Amino acid sequence: MPADSPKSDLLQGTLDVLILKVVALGPIHGYAIAQRLQQMSANVLQVQQGSLYPALHRLEKRRWLEAEWAASDTGREARFYTLTRLGRAQLQEQRANWDRLSAAISGVLAAAE
Repeated sequence: MPADSPKSDLLQGTLDVLILKVVALGPIHGYAIAQRLQQMSANVLQVQQGSLYPALHRLEKRRWLEAEWAASDTGREARFYTLTRLGRAQLQEQRANWDRLSAAISGVLAAAE
């Protein structure tokens, strides 16, 4: 992120749904998840390892993600995450909640003064 770009903090719980969305696109390892989020958000979102890996562990513990070791593009071993059936259902539920909340906030902000 360029130095003059505003920092964008994520709302609590938002990181989980963003990770689920990225993993829904196909098996992916942790470092690539952070890169994909940054790329998909046009460099607005940067997820630090200190936030990403605890979130991945939490999602795996909830059985929304599964992980297995495999070779990455560089030949190094990495844990690749895939979305479970429970994770896909959770993503759909959180997506619907996010869309509803986003529309409500947009409605309030668009109100005439």
